[in-house]
Amino acid sequence: MSKKNDSADFGIGVIAGVIGGLVAGVLLAPKKGEDSCKDLKNIVENLVETQAPRVKNAKKHALESIDLVKFKVEKKMKSFANAIKSDKLEKAKRLEELNNDYDIE
Repeated sequence: MSKKNDSADFGIGVIAGVIGGLVAGVLLAPKKGEDSCKDLKNIVENLVETQAPRVKNAKKHALESIDLVKFKVEKKMKSFANAIKSDKLEKAKRLEELNNDYDIE
């Protein structure tokens, strides 16, 4: 694996661990259920507010990467299509030349 993938996996693991720890801490705290739910709601809202710009940025980069891949694939497909057309034209020319060589006039 590349270091980039390892770093991303580690970062996701850290975030998942933090979120899991927060949820477990709130749910297992010696408080009334209503208070725990409010605390959990506040934590989630705060997390969404603080991480929204990062998520938006990650989404933007992902969409840009997808567009780039689409562009490259379309370019390759056109290149293959042109190569096939060129090959077909070359074969047609050869056949025509062969037919011209054997035409009886």
